[in-house]
Amino acid sequence: MSSVHSEQSGAARAIALPANQPQQFYRGGASIAALRGGEDDREYGPEDWVASTTTRFGHAESGLSRLPDGRWLRDAVRAAPEWWLGREHVAEFGDSTALLVKLLDAGQRLPVHCHPSDAFARQHLGSRFGKTEAWVVVGTSGANPVVYLGFREDVAPEVVAEWVATQDSSAMLGSLNEIPVRPGDTVHVPAGTPHAIGAGVFIVELQQPTDFSITLEWQGFLADTESAFLGLDQRSALETVNRSGFDDAVLSSLIRHTADQDAARVPLLAEDAAPFFRADRLRGAVDLEPSFGVLVVLDGSGKLRSDEGVDLDLHRGSTVVVAHAAGAARLEGDLTVVHCRPPEPGSRR
Repeated sequence: MSSVHSEQSGAARAIALPANQPQQFYRGGASIAALRGGEDDREYGPEDWVASTTTRFGHAESGLSRLPDGRWLRDAVRAAPEWWLGREHVAEFGDSTALLVKLLDAGQRLPVHCHPSDAFARQHLGSRFGKTEAWVVVGTSGANPVVYLGFREDVAPEVVAEWVATQDSSAMLGSLNEIPVRPGDTVHVPAGTPHAIGAGVFIVELQQPTDFSITLEWQGFLADTESAFLGLDQRSALETVNRSGFDDAVLSSLIRHTADQDAARVPLLAEDAAPFFRADRLRGAVDLEPSFGVLVVLDGSGKLRSDEGVDLDLHRGSTVVVAHAAGAARLEGDLTVVHCRPPEPGSRR
């Protein structure tokens, strides 16, 4: 039996996935373990790549999610893209899910870094996708949980180059907007935006499906500039940086505060995120339209019922990949869920 036929003849259309935490260069992971209800004493497991078809930069398999039958999710999607993703999605994005979801628990402050745009990625990295991302804050700890987003004022290219060449961490971090956050806050991070995440901030992160980072503040985090700049020279790498200042109007267009919204479905992200990904917070009984998606259960317990009548039990800490073939599914029970989806086909035109 072919893999495509197997997918279409009764394979699970919604699958709970275990933690997938490739080792990183920074500390964290306790909040991920607490969410999932287990104990994990690893020091460098701050990222859980959920339903990932993306590999870590420079790796062949690290970062990929494995299905219960032993296959990589990436290979299952490639074998039956319309089953997993839907015909309209495949017409626009091929067999790419066009989405990477992570749980990210910053056990220490992350370095100042940014990500390339689609155009830069096509020209220099051979990729259709750059790495625009968004953060859904789901937990905080410590006295002052903050994130850093965009320069406060315009910065000349030679100044950025000098900061990077001398690894002036205090100047780089001090030049950014420091933003206090709490659970329910969301931040859209366009490609090119210099940013960092402070210690004690726990997020569900949506990204374009790449692992491209230009690490401006690499000393003390990474071994050398080759790994910091994706193998590019410094001059080329710094072309990715948006050196424009982000004033209050720009910041307000990127940041949302949703903690006090208690509707059954709350759109989480800024309007500018729509061409890249979608995210909603769902509570209680909610209908889901057919779509590839990722569910992260933040609280409660219940079920996901797909239109063929198969139930999947859900509980706090469940992470689930949902195929387009699940059809018009429904969440039932006392649940709080972050529902992540790729962009709607046609939204980038």
